Amino acid sequence: MEDKEIQNESIIDRKIGLELLHKMILIRRFEEKSAEMYTKEKIRGFLHLCIGEEAVAVGVMESLTEADNIMSTYREHGHALARGVDPGSIMAEMYGKQEGCSKGRGGSMHLFDTKKRFYGGNAIVGGHLPMAVGMALASKKQRQDHITCCFFGEGAIAEGEFHESMNLAALWKVPLLFLCENNLYGMGTALRYSHSVQEVEKKGAAYGVESAAVNGMDVLEVKKAAKKAIGYIRKTGKPYFLVCNTYRFRAHSMFDAELYREKSEVEAWKERDPIPTLRTKLLKDGLITKDDIDTIEKKVKAEVQDAVDFAEKGTFESVQDLTKFIYSNQR
Repeated sequence: MEDKEIQNESIIDRKIGLELLHKMILIRRFEEKSAEMYTKEKIRGFLHLCIGEEAVAVGVMESLTEADNIMSTYREHGHALARGVDPGSIMAEMYGKQEGCSKGRGGSMHLFDTKKRFYGGNAIVGGHLPMAVGMALASKKQRQDHITCCFFGEGAIAEGEFHESMNLAALWKVPLLFLCENNLYGMGTALRYSHSVQEVEKKGAAYGVESAAVNGMDVLEVKKAAKKAIGYIRKTGKPYFLVCNTYRFRAHSMFDAELYREKSEVEAWKERDPIPTLRTKLLKDGLITKDDIDTIEKKVKAEVQDAVDFAEKGTFESVQDLTKFIYSNQR
């Protein structure tokens, strides 16, 4: 891809600006409503929110095609929404209803939608990286013109699966985007206490994998970096390691007492909130108006409420069907 074309990713028009802003606000409001429904015990089990990290999901998805494969972590609501998975099917899944994208059997951590080529929602840290390598290898063997994008947190980089997967991806030259969302805390452990080299993008060099780091709090910068990475993969067929340095404003999960970081640190990062950052730029450049923002907020509010209504009207699986899907020959 030409450098000039990559540079143009920093230049957006009104339509693209509105789309990026809408998607980030949808993710934010959807997760805020999810937290509310969790406190009302409508959603059970675990719930991991990505509030603050919206720019990564939206910026990366904008650079992928419908034919590309997506694999994600248990903090995947934003990825799923940015990919275009229906909000109602996501909310119904978290409610445990049959109308959910995983038929109510996966919950928050196991969102899955084959039509969108969104293959999880994986609960084991680093466990999906080897699967992503296999998926990318299959694409190569079948001579399919698409790539696999695998999202994971910096906590997974401390796992053996990361190094094994990076090595095999480079050795087999597979079209795989390793996408690290570095939010500085693997659960309650700060990056400085778990990694001897905190610039995690440097780890790709050990395997000969092209690597880069980007400000994950700016959707335009993420979009530009993702476009460059994906262009490299499509051109060479080789893997790429992109690190998006971001921050989650909420605790690791709804059960987390969040005693491992100072409130002042969280507030400082909120000054870099990706939504106001884009909103301010679009207003300053004269691409949108305050009325546009109000329109988006109203539309998103209705979308989120529709998702809740859909989940509320959904049905729980009958006890007689609990053994379904246990064996491969069952449908």
